[in-house]
Amino acid sequence: MSADHATESLKIYIVGGAVRDALLGLPAGDRDWVVVGATPEIMVARGFIPVGGDFPVFLHPVTKEEYALARTERKSGRGYKGFTFYTGAEVTLEEDLNRRDLTVNAIAQSMAGELVDPLNGVQDLRAKILRHVGPAFEEDPVRILRLARFMARFTEFAVAPETLVLCHKMVASGEVDALVPERVWQELSRGLMSEQPSRMLGLLAEVGAASRIMPELVLSSRVKELADRVAQQGLPLASRYAVSCLETRELKALAIRLRVPSECADMARLLPLVLAALLQLKDAEHADAVLSLFETCDALRKPERFEALLQTAGCVDEVVSVAREAWQSWLQVVLTVDAGAAARSASAPDQIKQRVRAARLAALQKAP
Repeated sequence: MSADHATESLKIYIVGGAVRDALLGLPAGDRDWVVVGATPEIMVARGFIPVGGDFPVFLHPVTKEEYALARTERKSGRGYKGFTFYTGAEVTLEEDLNRRDLTVNAIAQSMAGELVDPLNGVQDLRAKILRHVGPAFEEDPVRILRLARFMARFTEFAVAPETLVLCHKMVASGEVDALVPERVWQELSRGLMSEQPSRMLGLLAEVGAASRIMPELVLSSRVKELADRVAQQGLPLASRYAVSCLETRELKALAIRLRVPSECADMARLLPLVLAALLQLKDAEHADAVLSLFETCDALRKPERFEALLQTAGCVDEVVSVAREAWQSWLQVVLTVDAGAAARSASAPDQIKQRVRAARLAALQKAP
């Protein structure tokens, strides 16, 4: 790596996920940099732009990548925000690495390409083990969520037994109760978008975290299997969330608790209705029921979402996937109805909705 004017003579290292993924032969993502032995004044003098809130983080003046000063942290309150940070120039790289969550995320690489691995993270990468760095792991409940997400992403890795014990302890102590909804959803959604979401859901259930942070969610072996199936099909987040909630009755309460985006909450609410309809309605003789489902799902205004519902339902039940083509055809029939002409045939404004619906029903009844 060649130094530029802004970083010249500074002790700078790439840390965390970028180093881990490079060692695993995975595509490079965003790089996180740590600067050792510097001060905020030095960084600003070199043109770096300060953006950190709780601790000094700076944007490179050209690349806009993030550079953080090496820091230590001390628990000062409850939850993942209950920390006091120290970023003095005397903080060493090893001290910075020791505050991280997992050994595989506590590997640094110098500008010359040399690895700094005081916690044997490379060894754990080779052994495919996710192991906590030290006892400070239990001070931050977000780390359980991150561990679970890594399980969904790195499907050949296992959690070290002592790390599982620590996660159980964190749940029992009530530390996870301090997690805020936004952070839970952030990690949960990223895990759902990973290769094998069932591993994330399974770990959260195993250590008792799932029942504390999202007690409404009902996780069964079927739900976890379907979550993986939908992931293998590459479906979007809304579909993956909906499938994960298939056996959950308190959908609204769960969505409120986690502050789930509306497109995900809507998909979870509508998927069971679509599944039931597709299993029951085999032909257009049930035109009224077919049209009612379109109306419930707002399919005429949001046909793309209805198509996503059909695709998701097809992943859940192969029998449903056979009916998908017919439903797509019926939706096209309804969409081609001239609603304007039907509305103009009404003799009074309060008859417009009825006339438009009647026209759509008539079109469906004529459909093959």
